[in-house]
Amino acid sequence: MRTMTIRALRLVLVAALAGSVFVQLVMIPLVWNDMDGADQEVLDVRAPVLLVVVLGIATTQVVMVCLWRLLTMVRRGTVFSDGAFRHVDAMIAAISSAAALVFALGVILAPGDLAAPGTVLLIGGASVVVAGIALVVVVMRSLLRQAVWREAEAVHLRAELDEVI
Repeated sequence: MRTMTIRALRLVLVAALAGSVFVQLVMIPLVWNDMDGADQEVLDVRAPVLLVVVLGIATTQVVMVCLWRLLTMVRRGTVFSDGAFRHVDAMIAAISSAAALVFALGVILAPGDLAAPGTVLLIGGASVVVAGIALVVVVMRSLLRQAVWREAEAVHLRAELDEVI
């Protein structure tokens, strides 16, 4: 991967991380305060909904940090090693957690008149899409595993060839 591509992606990750921290520290408390005068039905779901949002942002932050670490491994040429799996596994866990959080949001909003049934259905569909993204990362993990095996096999064959020569 080109150095310029890695730098551009890191710039995007820094901006996204900074924005997510701003939302967690500034925007969520403001939203909490703005809901003070709301109906009782809104106040009943305020804490669970905002908790889901904060935890959802945290899962995104975990994925971004793992991507940063993988980019470092790409730059060093060590991405095809066993050390990469720890970051990929953390990403899978974070994305799966995000899917569960999106589903939980739908469950929280389903009873009552807070959200239309179509909206709850859309949230359920979004949770399936996020779970699908986790499955894509699982497939990518298996491809990484194959690449690591091929790399190890190539090193072994090179060593054998060096002995023969």
